[in-house]
Amino acid sequence: MPQYLLSIYQPDGPAPEPEVLEPIMADVRAVNAEMHEAGAWVFAGGLFPPSTATVLHPKDGDVLTTDGPYIEGKEHLGGLNVIQASDLDEALEWGRKLAKAVTLPVEVRPLADES
Repeated sequence: MPQYLLSIYQPDGPAPEPEVLEPIMADVRAVNAEMHEAGAWVFAGGLFPPSTATVLHPKDGDVLTTDGPYIEGKEHLGGLNVIQASDLDEALEWGRKLAKAVTLPVEVRPLADES
């Protein structure tokens, strides 16, 4: 069955206050549970802020290490889900549910088939 990456984009800045964040996270847990029950859930996780990133750049036969995100921006990848779905329409429906739960943009992209 094809797999899809659901990327959650969030604005830079501090996390919302607990009274705002907790209901959102409860909704996310509910969507993840629904994905589990439907057999669509493969993997999910949140990410620490982009300031915790380390970027590895191959250059001239070596690899340079730099702190911070690869690209500075007003948004960053905040979390991800990997799901399996019968087709893009089904994956988009899961993406819609996740976007409503996290109240943030979600990008849906198919994973390349290794076969």
